[in-house]
Amino acid sequence: MKIAVLQKTTLLDFPSHIACIVFLAGCNFRCGFCHSPELVLENQNSSFINEEGFFDFLEKRKSQLDGVVLCGGEPTLQTDLLNFCSQIKTLGYLIKLDTNGSRPAMLEKLISNRLLDYVALDIKTSKEKYPKAIGVSLKNIAEQVEKSAQVLKKNNVDYEFRTTCVPNIVTREDILQISQWVGSAKRYFLQTFRPQKTLDSGFGKLKPYSDQEMAEFQKIASPFFNFCSIR
Repeated sequence: MKIAVLQKTTLLDFPSHIACIVFLAGCNFRCGFCHSPELVLENQNSSFINEEGFFDFLEKRKSQLDGVVLCGGEPTLQTDLLNFCSQIKTLGYLIKLDTNGSRPAMLEKLISNRLLDYVALDIKTSKEKYPKAIGVSLKNIAEQVEKSAQVLKKNNVDYEFRTTCVPNIVTREDILQISQWVGSAKRYFLQTFRPQKTLDSGFGKLKPYSDQEMAEFQKIASPFFNFCSIR
């Protein structure tokens, strides 16, 4: 496993649980607005955290942590992810997965093996604008994301959908199209874009949407989801 960073404690990233975050290197997207370029571009990682050391950490923190958050990069690209999750579960931890939804088959495997307790699925933008948003041309990518959304809706694992509202990438019309596309879901979070660190420096010059604009997005999306909120 390409463990790039271990954040030892988070109170925010795993709903209702105290967790650690495991940042896994490598991604098949090149979103210019990505705030973790060092994880997307694997060649920027000169070394990775030893797996044995990571599991030693989990052993010692059993009484303090409830769960482990797996994010990236894109965790589902890791070839040993099933075994990695199985080892975490053996230690008694809950697992949350953050994913871009590009590998629905892997997502379904993880769920069918009862290795996940919560999933956060990123919806980058409307179907038609996906290639623009992710910065690469991937065959049928919007359809793969849609399949991942359906996998989550039909299974018992807890989940959320979320969209980072990047100006030009996500507009009022995109919010409506996203809601019509993947609506009828448990939770949908609209995240305010933060330009402090981006893969493409051009995105760092964008002015984030105002609180009023974000509230308008929420108003558009709310009728399509059981719960819709702004982060």
